[in-house]
Amino acid sequence: MTTSAWRTEAATPHETTALVRYFASARAATGVDSEVLTVPAGASVAEAVAALRARHGAGLATVLDAASFLLDGIAVRDTAIAVPDGAELDVLPPFAGG
Repeated sequence: MTTSAWRTEAATPHETTALVRYFASARAATGVDSEVLTVPAGASVAEAVAALRARHGAGLATVLDAASFLLDGIAVRDTAIAVPDGAELDVLPPFAGG
């Protein structure tokens, strides 16, 4: 799905729609590269992550516990920040490096 294609799925004025992109073990836990998430308007990153936990269960929950997040390409340091409508939320599990 292209970025522009998912953004045509308009949220109601009381909802926020974001494209969630999964990488590495987060992708493996969900079985998808990305998906559209709809949360109440004004929802925080923490609330969006809670919705992902509820949607995907324990497999993803374990990954989310160790993951970091990017919101529109910027590292999320405070998960209380609101997710703007049309945002991209990247789920980045820890990566092995060397």
